[in-house]
Amino acid sequence: MSVSTSRKITPILCAELGKLVTLPWIWLTLMGTFILNLVLAAAFTSVGLQGAAGTQSVLNIGLASMRYLQAGFIILGIIATCSEYTGGQIRTTLTAIPWRGLQLSTKHLALAIITLPAAFIIAASGVLYTFIMMRDTAVVVEIDSMIKTLAGATGYLTLTTLLSAAIGALIRRTTPALVVLLGYYFTVSPLTRDSLPQYFPDTAGYYMYMPPSSNEINALTPMQGTGILILWTLIFIIIAIVFYRKRDA
Repeated sequence: MSVSTSRKITPILCAELGKLVTLPWIWLTLMGTFILNLVLAAAFTSVGLQGAAGTQSVLNIGLASMRYLQAGFIILGIIATCSEYTGGQIRTTLTAIPWRGLQLSTKHLALAIITLPAAFIIAASGVLYTFIMMRDTAVVVEIDSMIKTLAGATGYLTLTTLLSAAIGALIRRTTPALVVLLGYYFTVSPLTRDSLPQYFPDTAGYYMYMPPSSNEINALTPMQGTGILILWTLIFIIIAIVFYRKRDA
């Protein structure tokens, strides 16, 4: 007797959430990222206080650490999918849940459920720290702008995590996946940003939370950046599912 997809999703989602929340590296990565963000926020705020603070926005300074902060969420996504291949746990998973495509899709959903609040708290903590330290000197930011910017930052970190998880599922090994993704985000992309179009994941995602400067041409809107990053994420998840269904565990 076949079981409908809707009846499969809930127990699979609970199982995937259970695996993620009991994985120590998930929480160590999030805690380390939170601490790193506060350290960087303190450093950027200190520089802002010593410089022309009156011309700077709390959001610009509070989110200046995003370029470095994304490393923690890249690691988070890779750990979420690659950890099962350590010690052959993936075979147990596929024995209990033989519907491979549904299982990997649900794993990404479980990861998003964990990442969304974590990304918001971590991004907001940097902005809050900057606001407290610079409330008398920095440019005043409207609440609506702050909410939209934090929503964009949260979405960017969440989508980056899911994209990293999909690539981790493709590569299946933690170290090679880290080398590929961190190499792209922190070496290849910065060196080629001026020569490549703005439609790559990190470049498009930047506009989700950081408004373009007044002298920047061909800048994307937040909605355009969001749409492009969602498209990249969906493409890699679909590719990961296709290979996941065809390959041996």
